[in-house]
Amino acid sequence: MDISITDEALSQLRDVASDEAVNLDDTLLRIAVVPGGCSGLTYDLGWDTTVQDDDELTEVDGLRIVLDAKSALYLEGSELHFTDGLQGDGFHFANPQATRSCACGESFGM
Repeated sequence: MDISITDEALSQLRDVASDEAVNLDDTLLRIAVVPGGCSGLTYDLGWDTTVQDDDELTEVDGLRIVLDAKSALYLEGSELHFTDGLQGDGFHFANPQATRSCACGESFGM
């Protein structure tokens, strides 16, 4: 699995985990691609404590990340960013496989 996370996004993820009292020693970040949005697919981030048989597991700078096999295919080569400014704040993916996205940037298509 080839996915990267910027330093800003890693810092923000650790801050969120701390704010939510999430113990990163036994909790993973689950990244998924799910149906939705005006372009057909959206990204989903959440904390998880289980790894399924078909999941792919990786680690980025000490943060364990898990993706289901289908999401891993959609996210190959992607980078997770965090922005905090006038252009909208939050987590955003730079996905080289996306062929279209909606105006708000919340969904994409392939």
